[in-house]
Amino acid sequence: MTKRTLTLSALVASAAALSLPTTALADKKVDKGEEELAELLEGYEAAEPVNCLRHSQRHRLRLIDDTALVFRDRQTIYVNRTNAPRYIDDFDIPVFKPFGSNLCRSDQVTFTPRGGGIPGPTITMAEFIPYTKVDTES
Repeated sequence: MTKRTLTLSALVASAAALSLPTTALADKKVDKGEEELAELLEGYEAAEPVNCLRHSQRHRLRLIDDTALVFRDRQTIYVNRTNAPRYIDDFDIPVFKPFGSNLCRSDQVTFTPRGGGIPGPTITMAEFIPYTKVDTES
């Protein structure tokens, strides 16, 4: 084995070792987001997904890091996991770009840092899954 091959092998091994903590950190963030969403949806039951939300259905928005956009309309919670949930950060300001007055699947949202500056990633909305409170008095 040449010195060059040995150095390349060591470099590849080092890069692999460095990527492990990053992957573990990302997994922890996703797990935390999934736990937060599960707590929010406790006592709720999923219904058939819908493609759009009217303006009145999307007033109360909550961003769950690395997981989903959550809209609340009275007794219904709508969850949208988007095409790239890893870019969802509750510190950023979402700027929605709907094609009409409704917010629909395939519409885009760009995340902008609160302090201003260069807009962050643009992601595409997925279908909205409505969750309604389970009637426990039956």
